[in-house]
Amino acid sequence: MTVTDREIWFLTGSQDLYGAETLMQVEEQSRAVAGRLGASLPLGVGLVWKPVLTGSAAIRRACLDANGDDRCLGVIAWMHTFSPAKMWIRGLDELRKPMLHLHTQANEALPWSTIDMDFMNLNQAAHGDREFAHVQTRLGVARKTVAGHVNDPRVGGRVAAWVRASVGANALRNLRMARFGDNMRNVAVTEGDKVEAEHRFGVSVNTYGVNDLVAAVDAVSDEAVDAVVSSCLDAYEVAAELRPGGDRAASLRDAARIEVGLREFLESGGFAAFTTNFEDLGGLRQLPGLAVQRMMADGYGFGGEGDWKTAALVHTLKAMSADQPGGTSFMEDYTYHLGPGEPKVLGAHMLEVCPSITTAVPRVEIHPLAIGAREDPVRLVFTADQGTGIVVGLTDLGDRFRLVLNGIDLVAPDEPMPKLPVAHAVWQPRPDLPTALESWLRAGGPHHTCLSTTVDTEVMTDLAEILRTELVIIDEHTTTRSFANELRWNQAYYRLATGL
Repeated sequence: MTVTDREIWFLTGSQDLYGAETLMQVEEQSRAVAGRLGASLPLGVGLVWKPVLTGSAAIRRACLDANGDDRCLGVIAWMHTFSPAKMWIRGLDELRKPMLHLHTQANEALPWSTIDMDFMNLNQAAHGDREFAHVQTRLGVARKTVAGHVNDPRVGGRVAAWVRASVGANALRNLRMARFGDNMRNVAVTEGDKVEAEHRFGVSVNTYGVNDLVAAVDAVSDEAVDAVVSSCLDAYEVAAELRPGGDRAASLRDAARIEVGLREFLESGGFAAFTTNFEDLGGLRQLPGLAVQRMMADGYGFGGEGDWKTAALVHTLKAMSADQPGGTSFMEDYTYHLGPGEPKVLGAHMLEVCPSITTAVPRVEIHPLAIGAREDPVRLVFTADQGTGIVVGLTDLGDRFRLVLNGIDLVAPDEPMPKLPVAHAVWQPRPDLPTALESWLRAGGPHHTCLSTTVDTEVMTDLAEILRTELVIIDEHTTTRSFANELRWNQAYYRLATGL
C-alpha cells in the first residue's frame, strides 16, 4: 500500500515586477525549499517542483494539469514574493485537488547587519501569503495552512499529516467495495445513502449475492488451501485441534478456503473493501472470521453486518498509515467496566478484529457462535497492545455525513479473560468515560468504529477538510456543554453551507 507512484506538486507564486534576476533567485530558493520539504514526505509520496508562476494563464493551466494528473494527490502553494492574488482567482476556482498553503520563507534568520531593500523585496512572503490567503478565503477554498520554516520539525510533521490525509482521500475516491448481501435487518446506523457517498467521497458501493462468493470458494484448489494453512502454522499459535491431524483440522481448512475464494473474488473485481452479514451466509460453511482478520491486516477495509461506511473508513485509515508501526481495525464498543477503579471500554466484535493492533502472536482458535446458523468459525484471538489511539465512526445524518472521533488510551485488562474467545481491546476514552459516552451518543455516532493506533487527530482533521465533511472530536478538552453547543453550531453551518 506504499504510494510510490503518487506525488504532491509544489507551486510557487511570484511576479515580474523586480525583473529576471529576481525571478532566478526565486526559482533557486523555491527549489531548495521544495527539496528540504520533499525529503520528509511519508508513504513514498514524491514532491514535484513546478516552474515559478507569475501570471493568471499559467496559474490556471497548472491547476488544470493537477486536476487531470492521476498521480497528483494535491498541491502545496507558497507565495515567495508578493504575488498579486487576482492572478490566482481563475486557477483556484478550477482546482479540485487538496490544497496546502505553506507560509514560509527561504531564510530562517534575518541578516540583521546587511539587510537592505533588495532583500526585503525578494523575501516578502509575509506580504504575498496574506494576499494569497485573502483570495482563498473569499473563494471558499478548502485548505490547510502551515506557517513556519521548513527546517522546523513541526512544519514537516504538519505537512506530512496533510500528505497522509491526501493519500486517504485519494484511496477513498478510488475505492470499490463489495457488499456480500445486505446489512443486518432492522439496524438503522449501518444504513446510508450510497449515492451521496459516491458523490461526496468517491467510493463505489455495490452488492453481490453471497452465493457468488460461494462459487468462488468452491472453486479453490486444495493446493491453495494448503498454502494458507501453512502460512497460519508459521505465523500464529494454532490450537492443537486445528492443526493437521487434529480433530477439527477440517475447520481450519474451510476457513482457509473461504480466504482464498474471497481474495480471488475481490482481486478480480478491483475491490479494496468488503462487508459480510451473519444473517446472509448462503452456502458458506462458517462465518468468515480468520479470512477477514488476515485480509484486514493486508490493507482491506471491512465492516460487519453490511456496514459499508465503516469498511470504507477502515481502508482509508489503513491507506494513510501503511508505513507506520501499529495498526487499524474494525471495532465495536461491546461492553463497559464502570468500576471499581478506572472505567473502561471493552471493544471487540463477533470475530473480525484486525491483528495489526497487536505485536503479540495471535492464537488460532475455534469456538461456537450463537448466531449465523453455521458451523463453528475459526478466528484469531489476542489482546490489543497498550498505547494511545483513536476510535472514529462515520454516520449518515440524512442531510450530511458526520465523522465522530474519540481520543483513547489503550490499557491492559484489569484481569485475565481466559474465557473470552475473540480478539479484543480495552481502552479508557478521553476525557473520561461518562463525558465521552454522552458526547458520542449526542453526536449520533455509530456503534461500529475504526480503531487506530497509527492515525492521529490532525490527520483526521485534514481528511475531513479535504472531504468537506463534518468532524467532531471528543478529547481531553471536551465538556458535554461545549460539545452540545458545537453540534448546534455545526447543524446551522452545514445546512447553510449546503444551500436550499
